[in-house]
Amino acid sequence: QVQLVESGGGLVQPGGSLRLSCAASGLTFSTYAVGWFRQAPGKGREFVAAINRSGGSTNYADSMKGRFTISRENAKNTVYLQMNSLKPEDTAVYYCAARTGPRGRVDAHYDYWGQGTQVTVSS
Repeated sequence: QVQLVESGGGLVQPGGSLRLSCAASGLTFSTYAVGWFRQAPGKGREFVAAINRSGGSTNYADSMKGRFTISRENAKNTVYLQMNSLKPEDTAVYYCAARTGPRGRVDAHYDYWGQGTQVTVSS
């Protein structure tokens, strides 16, 4: 049974940082690309970042470039999302997702999803 479990969310002040983790089990992790998405209250799910199977290629939504960094450790079956310079508009539930194809921005292309972790940016 495939499981993706996000952790690391919480409450942080504007300008602060958080590192999210996505731990995978039940799949050959190194053969899956992984993406992070988020969903704010009352809004649709939004692409954040994605990383390919080896970790050598990444892409980001424009509003996250320079602030967020996605990385992975295949030996630990884990993907990370380092989030810096957080803004109130980054408040959302953050989800990781895995797919056997190349990294991508389209949520419908992903095969497996975690339950999400809440990130709240507020003073």
